[in-house]
Amino acid sequence: MVLSDAPWADEPRRVTILGSTGSVGCSTIDLVGRQPDTFQVEALTGNSNVSLLADQARALNARLAVVADEARYADLKKELAGSGVEVAAGAEAIVEAADRPADWVMSSIVGAAGLRPTMQAVRRGAVVALANKECLVSAGDVMMAEIARSGAILLPVDSEHNAIFQVLDFAQADCIDRIILTASGGPFLRMGMADMETVTREQAVAHPNWDMGAKISVDSATMMNKGLELIEAYHLFPVAEENIEILVHPQSVVHSMVAYVDGSVLAQLGSPDMRIPIAYTLGWPRRMSAPAPQLSLADIGTLTFEKPNPERFPAMRLAREALQTGGSATTILNAANEQAVQSFLGEEIGFLDIARVVEDTLGRAANGPLVTLDDVQLADAAARDIAKESISRMSNRH
Repeated sequence: MVLSDAPWADEPRRVTILGSTGSVGCSTIDLVGRQPDTFQVEALTGNSNVSLLADQARALNARLAVVADEARYADLKKELAGSGVEVAAGAEAIVEAADRPADWVMSSIVGAAGLRPTMQAVRRGAVVALANKECLVSAGDVMMAEIARSGAILLPVDSEHNAIFQVLDFAQADCIDRIILTASGGPFLRMGMADMETVTREQAVAHPNWDMGAKISVDSATMMNKGLELIEAYHLFPVAEENIEILVHPQSVVHSMVAYVDGSVLAQLGSPDMRIPIAYTLGWPRRMSAPAPQLSLADIGTLTFEKPNPERFPAMRLAREALQTGGSATTILNAANEQAVQSFLGEEIGFLDIARVVEDTLGRAANGPLVTLDDVQLADAAARDIAKESISRMSNRH
C-alpha cells in the first residue's frame, strides 16, 4: 500500500485501542493525545482500571469505552455519565469493540484474552498493530490464514519485530540469510542459578531498560519473551526457523537485524522507548513525530553482543522445540507459561519453576492440528489444566 491508497491520508485516522490502560496502551494514548486533529478514537478497552479508562475516554472523546470486568460496568457508567461516551462491559463487548469501524486497531491486551478481539479486527480487514505476542504464538497459522483471506494488514509493535519490518526487503526475500533478534537479557543476565531459585516478584519485574507490565517483565526475566518472539518472527517474516538467531544485547539500542546473502547486515536502532515502534505503526505508511529521546551513540559509547546461556534460560529452548514440533505445541507453551507466570507473581511457585511448569506441560499435553480458533481455545484450555496440576505439585514443595 502506498500513502495515496490509505483511507486516512486526507482525513483523521479512526483508531481503536484494545488494552488502553496497559503499558503499551498508555503509550499509544500519549501519542494520539499529542495530535488530536490527526486521530479520531472509536473505542477504548481496559481490564478493570475504570478510573484510568474513563479519564482516557473523556480526554480523547472516544465513542465507546469497554471494561472487561463486568462487575465494574456500573462504576464505568457512573464515571462517564454525561460525557456522551458509550459504555459496555465483558469479553463479548470487547470483541464487538474490535469490530467497530476503525481504520487502525492496537492489539495490546496481554495474554490469550487478546486473541478473539484481535481476530475480529483481522476478519474485517483492519490495519492491526500487534503488541499481543500470544496471538501469533497460540494461533499463528490460523491468524495468518485469516489475514490472507481478509486482506488485513498486520504491523508488528514489539520493538524487535518492528525493527525487522523496517529493514527487511520483502521484495527480495530470497536474499535474506537470517534474522537476528536482540534481547536485553533482563535483570538476571549474570546471576547464578542458585540465586535465581530465590528471585522475588519485585526483582523479576524490575527490568533494567524497559518500562513494561508485570507479565511481560517476568517473561523478559526468564527470556521466554524471546522464545515467544522467535515464534512470532517465524509467522511474520519469510524465513525458516533455523534462520532466526537470538543475541543478547544488554544496552537495548539495536532492536534487531536482518542479514543478507551479500554479507550486509541492516539494523534499526533507537532509544528503549515503546513510543517509537508504536508511532511507526500509528503513522504507517508515513512516519510521525514521537516524543521519545533521540538516540546519542556518542553518549552510549559501547554496544555489546553475546550468545544467550541456554542453561540459565531454558525457556528459549522450549519455545524453539515447540515451534519445531508444530501443531498445537506453541499454544500449549504459551498457555502453560501464562499460568506459571501468574502463579509466580502470586508467590505460589519459584522463579525457575516457571520453565519447569512449561516443560512438564509440553511433555504431558496432547498435541494436535489447529484449523480454527475453536481448536486453539480447546488446546489452550487443556494445557492450562495440566499446568495448574504441575503448579499445584510445585507449590506444595515451597
